[in-house]
Amino acid sequence: MTRRTKRVIVVFVVAMVALVVVALGFVGNFLVDFALNPHAEVSMASTIRSGEASGLEGHQEPQLDAAYAEEAADWFEAEKRSVSHTADDGTVLLGWELEGAGDGPYADGHTWAVVCHGYIGQPSDMAKYGYHFHELGMSVLMPAARGHERNVDTGLIQMGGTDAQDLVGWIGEIVARDPEARVMLFGVSMGGAEVMMASGLSDLPENVALIVEDCGYTSVWDEFSLQLDNVFHLPSFPILNVADAASLLRAGYTFEGVSSIESLRSASVPMLFIHGDEDTFVPFSMLDECYEACASEEKEKLVVEGAGHGLSASTNPELYWSTVDDFLARHL
Repeated sequence: MTRRTKRVIVVFVVAMVALVVVALGFVGNFLVDFALNPHAEVSMASTIRSGEASGLEGHQEPQLDAAYAEEAADWFEAEKRSVSHTADDGTVLLGWELEGAGDGPYADGHTWAVVCHGYIGQPSDMAKYGYHFHELGMSVLMPAARGHERNVDTGLIQMGGTDAQDLVGWIGEIVARDPEARVMLFGVSMGGAEVMMASGLSDLPENVALIVEDCGYTSVWDEFSLQLDNVFHLPSFPILNVADAASLLRAGYTFEGVSSIESLRSASVPMLFIHGDEDTFVPFSMLDECYEACASEEKEKLVVEGAGHGLSASTNPELYWSTVDDFLARHL
């Protein structure tokens, strides 16, 4: 082999490596936009809304609490009051506040439910949950996560990580107004992960009396790895690793770093974990992983048979709410 031939081979190999690096960089940035950019034309949001996301096939099936949900939606629209909070990084976040009912076991003026919505959702999606707590006498705070609803221009979606720290600030605002406040955190899907991630924060106010999470994921890495396979039929390595690096540069966090499991290891408040056994979008197996990781002395779990993702309350409303209410009665 001549020296010139060797140089040609080296140049070719270097060019191919560079091409692969560029291609992986493009794919990584595309996946960050697809999953985390609320303004992207091609996104997970559009995939979910079109009904093409695997694991959400049951989202249009008849729901047993449909009439209650409609009543709750009317309540939300009629009673919501805009509130704002300035986060530690200076970002102004918006949410909705609703006063508690005049009666009910928690109509003492000091009890709050902070209700967190899911991925690409909005506070109004959680109206039936907020309405239930309102009927029990609680005041309700329903913040929008970063990258969602009126906070859509605050940057890329944080998947519950920064949102969990934002919750500490929202709760701090409640406590500043009422030092005697008793607060429950409640969330579904990404909101469930958000409240789990808040559970282990060292600066979580002592006013938080309990946490209820419904179908939250173990970590962003685990969830995105699953969806990478479901949506694109691609393996995690090396694509998710490259997207992980792009997320750190663009969104400020790594997928592995946003972990419910790690936060739960430091949790101390009573926690109730809920999951439908037919959930494949956030796999049912994640329930036990989160439950086992939780360090709280008081913890329970509820399995709702036949329920798909986010459908536990709709599949068996009586079981769902009797379990939640019993947990509240023992810890509020």
